[in-house]
Amino acid sequence: MAQAASKPTVDITARPADLDGLSYADYATNVLRDRLIILDIPPGTPINDELIGKELGIGRTPVREAIKRLESEHLVSVYPRRGTFASVVDITDLAEIAEIRAQLEPLAASRAARFASADQRAKMRELATSLESADMATTDYAGLMRYDLGVHRSIYAANGNKHLQETLITYDNLATRIWCMVIDRLPNVGSHIDEHVGLLLGIADGDAEKASDLAREHVLSFERLVRSVI
Repeated sequence: MAQAASKPTVDITARPADLDGLSYADYATNVLRDRLIILDIPPGTPINDELIGKELGIGRTPVREAIKRLESEHLVSVYPRRGTFASVVDITDLAEIAEIRAQLEPLAASRAARFASADQRAKMRELATSLESADMATTDYAGLMRYDLGVHRSIYAANGNKHLQETLITYDNLATRIWCMVIDRLPNVGSHIDEHVGLLLGIADGDAEKASDLAREHVLSFERLVRSVI
């Protein structure tokens, strides 16, 4: 299946001088996770911890710790005596992932509408304004993915339940990998991103019921959009 065109490239040659308080393992996890999600590391690609450590300017131990974390997130697969590989993206997983997200995304949006801090609500309004002013028709795939991931991460962080946040990040990552597999064939992706505006404003306004309904419809529309090209 064709992979997404014009995928953003994460700079894994950056030295760990800009860790911003992260441990080496956290740093390696974040870099590798981003590359795996956007398919900058294509599915099935071997992952060599020694080479990655050299590229990141860190040792193999934190890279191995990162790989363990990413295996638990289903982004890498480890096979005894064979090695570690970027997990295959299975389009048939779409229905199961969408089923889970259709239950949990509305819950997170509803909780965020009730429990978000004043600062989080202000940032959601800023993000909504940014989305409204952006020209989605001319935004490249990298930009669209940044918007989408940014919106979902902000909602998850504001929901007040760290376990729900971690679970949703995992499933949103898997959904994003599926999206990246077909994004170059999807019609009108920009309108899907535009759906975030009402969701963000609903949360910022504290309207839990509206936020829940919009989150559910957003997940279902994503599934419909992907199914339109598979």
